[in-house]
Amino acid sequence: EEKWDFVLVSNIHEMGSEKEIKRKKFLDELSKKGFTIKKIEDKKLFYGVRASKHIFQKYQWLQRNPDSRAQNPSDNHDIPVTTRIRIVNFILQNTVTPDLEKLHDLMKKKVFETMFPLHEKEEERKLLEETWARWRQIFHRQPIEKIRCYFGEKVALYFAWLGWYTCLLGIAALAGLAVFVAGITVFNSSQVSKEICEANNTIMCPLCDQKCPFWLLSDTCTYAKVTHIIDNEGTVVFAMFMAIWATVFLELWKRQRATVVTNWDLYRWDEEEEELAMELINNLQHEPQKHQHSYLRSTIVLLLVLLMIAVLIGIAHALVIYRVVATALFTQSNLEFLREQANTMAVMTGAVLHYITIVIMTKVNRHVALYLCDLEKPRTFSHRENNFTVKFFTFQFFTNFSSLIYVAFFLGRINGHPGNYVRVAGKWRLEECHPSGCITDLCIQMAIIMLLKQTISNVIEYLIPWIAYKRRKKQQCPKKRSMMVGEEEEVEDPCKRQWLSNYQLNEVNVFSLFDEFLEMVIQYSFTTIFVAAFPLAPLLAFCNNLFEIRLDAIKMVQLRRRMVPRKANDIGIWLQVLEAIGILAVIGNGLVIAITSDFIPMQVYKYTYSPCVTENITGVDCLAGYINHSLSVFRIQDFEPYTKVPETLPDFVTDDIKECRYQDYRNADDYSYTVQFWHIFATRLAFLILFEHVALCIKLIAAWYVPDVPQSVMNQFLDRKHSNLRKELSMMDYSTE
Repeated sequence: EEKWDFVLVSNIHEMGSEKEIKRKKFLDELSKKGFTIKKIEDKKLFYGVRASKHIFQKYQWLQRNPDSRAQNPSDNHDIPVTTRIRIVNFILQNTVTPDLEKLHDLMKKKVFETMFPLHEKEEERKLLEETWARWRQIFHRQPIEKIRCYFGEKVALYFAWLGWYTCLLGIAALAGLAVFVAGITVFNSSQVSKEICEANNTIMCPLCDQKCPFWLLSDTCTYAKVTHIIDNEGTVVFAMFMAIWATVFLELWKRQRATVVTNWDLYRWDEEEEELAMELINNLQHEPQKHQHSYLRSTIVLLLVLLMIAVLIGIAHALVIYRVVATALFTQSNLEFLREQANTMAVMTGAVLHYITIVIMTKVNRHVALYLCDLEKPRTFSHRENNFTVKFFTFQFFTNFSSLIYVAFFLGRINGHPGNYVRVAGKWRLEECHPSGCITDLCIQMAIIMLLKQTISNVIEYLIPWIAYKRRKKQQCPKKRSMMVGEEEEVEDPCKRQWLSNYQLNEVNVFSLFDEFLEMVIQYSFTTIFVAAFPLAPLLAFCNNLFEIRLDAIKMVQLRRRMVPRKANDIGIWLQVLEAIGILAVIGNGLVIAITSDFIPMQVYKYTYSPCVTENITGVDCLAGYINHSLSVFRIQDFEPYTKVPETLPDFVTDDIKECRYQDYRNADDYSYTVQFWHIFATRLAFLILFEHVALCIKLIAAWYVPDVPQSVMNQFLDRKHSNLRKELSMMDYSTE
């Protein structure tokens, strides 16, 4: 049975045309290197290529185990299919024609349409489908060794990491669910929400300049109860837990990875040596590209990166302006529901708009990151991949989180106060926080983005390849020709059917696995950085990942062409990215609790200004009076001329309103900050410093406590070194005799 390493596909060009000549030159170069080429003609031209044995013998000799130098180059073992494909792909990509053109250049000029390695025969592929790429296998262990033998080490390590991440995410999901349930069960007993619900005489200032009435604080009773589900003491503990979880997860993954790659005998594999070996196999005269660094080029790239980040922050500002304008328009709506829920509707529609900008900017960010990588001129493919990963992730981080950072740390804190509001374009005033805090706005924003990303994105991720595959299959399916009487049926080349079925599958590229990694790392960011505002984030991520593993498996086995296997002994630069996210998670959660949450103001009140302290009263809740303490008084006569005070007073008021309340700590006479404001500000800062230092210390202790490499792996290497040294010594004694 004929086996082919790769298939090149080309359109049928006219004889003697420039494209046909270029194609022939390239195929001639492959023939000189000992490749066997088979041509099959259909609606397209298909060229099967198979490398000669001596190419793989060279590879085996160069990559032989350095501990066993006595190996004979003629003692050949069957080389794995994944290694064959990887070597052939490298040679195909780096073969140069007499016109100094590579395959990449020829594909740009439409000389060749595409190239791909072949999936294994139906039986072998079926085995992987049955044990892995099936929805019913959703709660079963993944066959990592089979994945490695079919798709290579890099893909296998991705799924090993994803499986490990999902497994430990289950613990975080249970903890988050427990905190959420605890919030639901205790919110009725919250003194803060109770005071808001009973504040029938507390008149609040209008939420907009036109058509907005005065309103009662008790109108937001439900909102206050929902806020307390998220903003309670359990959230602080959960945020600390997630900081430790992120560290333990990475440390345990390092141990798991060490065990896996040791079993594959790749623990000390050198990627640079592998690339040099393949360069020499392809061209014995090859000279390695030297390490270089240009400060000018690095400065230009850095400035362009900062410019792109500024653009992304500008888009976040545009979303802020949208929310401000939307709130103003909703409050002037004729629909009573929109007027009453103007702020919530602005938050929700803003979150949807944020999701749309994420989808659009992802494509823009990719092109910009690739352009910057081209400017840097990286030495090898792995260097290029690492540079691209860091830049693209940085852009994606700002795309995903700029709006969330505004909601978490700036919303309601830079808007001024009645009589002196900060306005956009001198007209629309910035949004305010609810009297029970801004954390619910952040929770809504995160919930909408995570749900949209994990539902719509996954549906599209599966449906588009599935529809494309069905459409291509229908287009390529040949109609059976009617047979004449006595005519024998033409025997079809068995390769033709296999090549066509592989060609009908969806195309893969160097970014196929990168995109899967990026999706999961962005999800990991959502799960850890702002988890204090949304304790259900780990649960949503856990449920998503159970389906994500099988979805990716089905795409790779059934809907896509075979990926070019790549050798690896870790997940690469992604590990450093995950560690950076772990540190950002400590900072982010510390800021959410210190700034976004009302946890600190409540604790300051409880231990400094409450009746329990000032009046030494026992038997009452120490937070009694907190809401009245956190609201400032504003005189109606001090409103700006632009603000239109409602002429028709609400039904609940009998006398003219002379004062209204708003959330802030300001004096009633000159609206300057009170002593309480500075007390709370200092406590927030002290808590932030304490939280981050304690969390980082615990992270460092956890990283030290859990060794990166298991003792069994270290002992295995120790025994191997000892055995090799003993063998060398015995061989020396034998030669001396």
